[in-house]
Amino acid sequence: MITLDDLRRYTVARNFPKPTTLKRALDRAGFIQADPIRAPARAQDLILRQRVKNYHAGELERLYESLDVAEDFFINYGYVTPALQQLMHPRSNSRVPADDVGQPWTSSNKKRAKLLLDFIRERGSVHPREVDQYFSHGKVTNYWGGSSNATTHLLDAMHYAGSLRIARREKGIRVYSIQEYEPIRLSPTDRDQRIDALVDTLVNIYGPLPAQSFSFYLRRLRYAVPQWKDQIPKAVERAKQRLWKVSLDGVTWYASAEISRTRDHGEQDTVRFLAPFDPLVHDRWRFEKLWGWVYRFEAYTPVAKRKLGYYAMPLLWREKVIGWANLSVKDQHLVKDFGYVEKPPGERSFRSELDCEIARIEEFLRVKRQ
Repeated sequence: MITLDDLRRYTVARNFPKPTTLKRALDRAGFIQADPIRAPARAQDLILRQRVKNYHAGELERLYESLDVAEDFFINYGYVTPALQQLMHPRSNSRVPADDVGQPWTSSNKKRAKLLLDFIRERGSVHPREVDQYFSHGKVTNYWGGSSNATTHLLDAMHYAGSLRIARREKGIRVYSIQEYEPIRLSPTDRDQRIDALVDTLVNIYGPLPAQSFSFYLRRLRYAVPQWKDQIPKAVERAKQRLWKVSLDGVTWYASAEISRTRDHGEQDTVRFLAPFDPLVHDRWRFEKLWGWVYRFEAYTPVAKRKLGYYAMPLLWREKVIGWANLSVKDQHLVKDFGYVEKPPGERSFRSELDCEIARIEEFLRVKRQ
């Protein structure tokens, strides 16, 4: 009989296989979520450092052009493999994603998009500043209430729709080039197979998932394939029938493969500082069920209301998340502060492994060792 301890150990073990090359790690995952906050590094780098041998901060962006990977929107924005991207495109009648609302293409935007495509095709790749200098479209109100250049906003929309790709980044700014997909006609069966493959990718990254999380995550596939959003509910029902599942304490859990007993997933005597968006801790509902306490991402929480810190990184010891780490860099040295749900483990092995993880992240950041 599978227990919650089995589920916890399985979840940790499957998230941290033996580190490999960057390309293999990307191929294995299919999707790595991205986030611009750097505290002490961007989320995508913090996620990859746990899965790539000798990885350093910024390596994904530096090597982007040589990797077979693209920036795109899956259930969140991030880096996707060609295999995953092909399942999502072409996005016919796409809408720009913004939480739970979208903005349809207007006739004027379609005309502007054609002019932009011609402009970019002629030049090969363009920086948004270059586009804005050529076109004078003024300002638009973006989804978060601020103001952004209309050309930049339209570039983002065209990228999401699939007519543009991110060729590279210059100082963090996206540089765009043309991307073209051949028009395709899919039968209902072929369409459903594509959606099911997206479901499998999602569950492979974030599973096992409790039922509440499972439905929430699968509904977010409407951002991956807005052209098939009406088919998502049926895909959820198909997934519930074909995926492996187990019921524990009244909660049904879904996974991509049968969960083995504890003996197959021994404890790893390792301390890990995890990005708030790491697949192991991404789902807050699952987090609470597996580790028994509430973790919240507080970067956008007013300072006075923060309980853990601006960018508190869950601290994993063996198969349990026992606290959090707030890390920053000052004068080329790592500044660290730890918090614990109860108290730090008393074993000498924990202290030793904590020091090892500190040394690993100093090497990852290329800061001076203390």
